[in-house]
Amino acid sequence: MRRRENEFGIVLAREFGYECKVQADDIRVRRLMPEDAALYREIRLEGLRLSSEAFGNTFEVENALPLELYAERLRGSETLGAFEGAEILGVAGLRVNQGPKESHKATLVGMYVRPQARNRGVGRQLVEAVIDLARARGIEMLQLAVVSDNEPARKLYAGLGFVEYGIEKKSLKQGGRYTDEVLMANDLMREP
Repeated sequence: MRRRENEFGIVLAREFGYECKVQADDIRVRRLMPEDAALYREIRLEGLRLSSEAFGNTFEVENALPLELYAERLRGSETLGAFEGAEILGVAGLRVNQGPKESHKATLVGMYVRPQARNRGVGRQLVEAVIDLARARGIEMLQLAVVSDNEPARKLYAGLGFVEYGIEKKSLKQGGRYTDEVLMANDLMREP
């Protein structure tokens, strides 16, 4: 098995998928597998319940979905989870664009960190892991959308090389209220 470790202690292991070994707070980031469906469903529903404005779907819709659908979602995606021991603290995903003209781009999706895990570097570790995974997949441009009033997330993303390039007005609508999203991109071909 070939393993490569970068300066952040992130290890890419071909046979086992993605894993990140981090000293701080004993947080470990790894790819979620179908057998993690119950953990993924739990944290996804929590995010939809507590931060509903940040997601395109709703708690009610996803709560009605069977566990097998979450397993299938994990089987067909690159979703990472941050763990402290057996407890999942946060999630983030990488969605690679399809088609010959857009396969150089990907989107950071589904980012959520539990309130008790915030300000401990968990979000930073997840985003760094997604960036590293994108680079390993040959992605040149990593994009994301973040609700405009989420200043901590915008600051985190900017600190990791993402640049704001636009605002999607009225991007999401829930309960008669609109939410704007800030569009950000990180040129992974740029020298750090």
